[in-house]
Amino acid sequence: MTRAAWLIVISGLALQGCTPPKPVRLGAPIEGYSHTSAAINRFSVNRGGGPNISPYSGGGKQNCCASLPVKWHPGLTVVVEWVKDPDPYAYGRWPERVFSDAWSKRMEEHKTRYTRHRAVVPVARYEELGLVNVHFLPCNQVAVSAGATYPGRPDYPFHFPQKIQEPATCPES
Repeated sequence: MTRAAWLIVISGLALQGCTPPKPVRLGAPIEGYSHTSAAINRFSVNRGGGPNISPYSGGGKQNCCASLPVKWHPGLTVVVEWVKDPDPYAYGRWPERVFSDAWSKRMEEHKTRYTRHRAVVPVARYEELGLVNVHFLPCNQVAVSAGATYPGRPDYPFHFPQKIQEPATCPES
């Protein structure tokens, strides 16, 4: 190879280093919605933490971040883990003075009733990666979207009512 050819090859390789590669994955903020009477005390998406959520509420609070592909692809799933308090207002009925030793002891006992869950959940199709929305539904079901749209818009993939009653019995998974 001639000296000029080598210079062209080396120059071409050097110029490639000037253009950063497009990311394959990005961190997307996480937001949650509880459509049940339970509180979601903690949750994560692919180990990225989400905010705690009161019963029948959500949105407006975001945590960072869930790692997701920039481009959606068929079969895309995330791992959602959460801790649920099935009786989040119990302490309001306790006779003990709030934050007293007796109250703290009762709270520790109450925490033993929290349930822990883990689900591998499909991610709704998205054209552009955006906010990761996690919907907690009755019977420990979860729905996840990650696009540049949000609940209430016609193009949002889910249209759950804010309050969904838990059935008397849940189907076996």
